[in-house]
Amino acid sequence: MSVPASTRLQSIDALRGLVILFMLLDHVRETFYLHMQVNDPMDVSQTDPALFASRLLAHLCAPVFVFLTGTSAFLYGTKHDGRASVSSFLFKRGLFLVVLEITLVNFAWTFQFPPGVIYLQVIWVIGLSMLALALLVWLPRGVLVALGLLLVAGHNLLDAVHFAPGHWAYVPWSILHDRGWIEVGSSLRLRTSYPLLPWIGVIALGYAAGPWFGSAVDASSRQRKLSLWAAGALGTFLLLRLCNGYGDAPWTSGEHAAQTLMSFFNITKYPPSLLFLALTLGIGLLLLVWLERRGQSALIRLLAVFGAAPMFFYLLHLYVLKLLYLLAASVWGLNQGQHFGFDSVPALWLCSLVLIIVLYPPVRWFARLKARRRDIAWLKYL
Repeated sequence: MSVPASTRLQSIDALRGLVILFMLLDHVRETFYLHMQVNDPMDVSQTDPALFASRLLAHLCAPVFVFLTGTSAFLYGTKHDGRASVSSFLFKRGLFLVVLEITLVNFAWTFQFPPGVIYLQVIWVIGLSMLALALLVWLPRGVLVALGLLLVAGHNLLDAVHFAPGHWAYVPWSILHDRGWIEVGSSLRLRTSYPLLPWIGVIALGYAAGPWFGSAVDASSRQRKLSLWAAGALGTFLLLRLCNGYGDAPWTSGEHAAQTLMSFFNITKYPPSLLFLALTLGIGLLLLVWLERRGQSALIRLLAVFGAAPMFFYLLHLYVLKLLYLLAASVWGLNQGQHFGFDSVPALWLCSLVLIIVLYPPVRWFARLKARRRDIAWLKYL
């Protein structure tokens, strides 16, 4: 059975919208819960289970974003002039995202100009991944899949490779695999929060999955293939986690069952370990299948609104959160040491719910504008 494009592609927007809301929760945490900051991976002996669950949920965001960026790039090519058009768009869009990260996005986090620190985070790594994919799209699909799997599964073999500051390889290796600080003169430092190498593998796999969303592919076939990839990813996670020998730091038994369970799912994001990507992409692919099967339900339509204007939402929510923090700190003062913050994780969830309701109308307005005014070329970058 074939599925109309509106249903088939709306599931992609809905999944993107769902993880955007998870991202909102995590950024509320990073704004109003800084006094209870978590490590990567988390210290399960010191982390409240509710906080652990909130952070674990947010782990879905970056892998799903990057994977769907690859898928969307393939679908862009089906509407234009094939690989040449895709490569050109990826190159221009990738450069745009890199510039956006070091300007508007970084300013939203710091409110410092000129900046003393530039955090190279998810928008940066999506931009660089798009630049890499602009070259990789010319590879045969089978080679692209093999390369993607190699980067995702094999990059942990490089975990023991490090270079000291001042070594010629320190800067490129800090960008590719190790989180690090890059000194740019005496007054500016760059923080490579999202090492690039495994994310190139993720975007390559997303692009390789693109043909499954073609109009000629029936729903049952697409969902079966996505489910098989999901089963392979989750099976890899469980097998390697039970063996406890590769793909992430070992898990250990805790003082109680909840702590042991937390340790089992305590995975490393910076850079994303094999187990991090296997678990999050596996869950993401299953969610994509589930969302497509939901058809045109109210939930799907609501989530698709957020997913149809992801960059607009990203910029909007960062500035709203920063302004809210400054307002709260000026009214109530720094009630958590050097920070203003909430006293509990449920308060984070409540704040996130309120922001979802408040931000929905402007995001819906922009999504409709973007769909209506396809003649305005720059809108597609948002």
